[in-house]
Amino acid sequence: MLRRRRRADAPRDLTYENYLCLDRLLDAQRPISEPPHHDELLFIVQHQTTELWVKLILHELDDVVHELRHDRLRAAFRSLDRIFVIQRQLVEQWSVIATLKPDRFAEFRPVLGGATGFQSVQLRMLEYRLGDKRAELVEEYDGSFQRDALREAIARPTVYDEFIRFLHRAGHPVPVGYLDRVHTCHEEPDQVIVAVLRRVYEDRHAHAAEYEMAERLVELEERHQLWRFRHMRTVRRVIGDKHGTGGSRGVPYLASLVNRPLFPEIYAARTVLDP
Repeated sequence: MLRRRRRADAPRDLTYENYLCLDRLLDAQRPISEPPHHDELLFIVQHQTTELWVKLILHELDDVVHELRHDRLRAAFRSLDRIFVIQRQLVEQWSVIATLKPDRFAEFRPVLGGATGFQSVQLRMLEYRLGDKRAELVEEYDGSFQRDALREAIARPTVYDEFIRFLHRAGHPVPVGYLDRVHTCHEEPDQVIVAVLRRVYEDRHAHAAEYEMAERLVELEERHQLWRFRHMRTVRRVIGDKHGTGGSRGVPYLASLVNRPLFPEIYAARTVLDP
């Protein structure tokens, strides 16, 4: 096992507070309403903690991709299982913001101006990593650094792409030409890949690792869609069918995402399974 050393610039008198940078972290919640509205702190903390959890999901997805590339599915399962717990936390977190009553939110909502969760680079990167690649949304971001990061995320293979490459290396009939494919969930299911996945499901004992990986991808998608659903329902609960903060389309837009499949070929394989 590789033994880790303390970084040279780490404080010698390390404490809980400076290790976690609590001075900066706890100073980052700054209500802008005047006088400060009691519920604005809730609104800020909800969104900041979401960003932190999404940062950890992206970190774990990088590990899943790394392990898949080295044919270490058991290690990939470990990171995916951690992601599932984080996703559950994110879904439950909507229960906290749902305590924000519509009249209370209306009292400080105008001070938010054009700020909206639609502008979150990390949430967009998460969608891109999972195959929901809407390239036209990149231009909605003002900063060149943000746009460059999102374009890089679009070009990167998804977790699903790496799974398809693993299937090829494991001897499944995935044509060589598919190894450079960059998946996007907006395409129709490719019947070649559907046939490969059907083969995995129809002989799951012979292909146990592949079967488990496919099932974990289904779990990953379902939990992501549950988060989208709770997001939509919470927004509706707080603001009804108004436009979202910053002029976004609000509930109708969020509702359009709920049934957007991420890995349609895995579901298509289920449709053609024989008893």
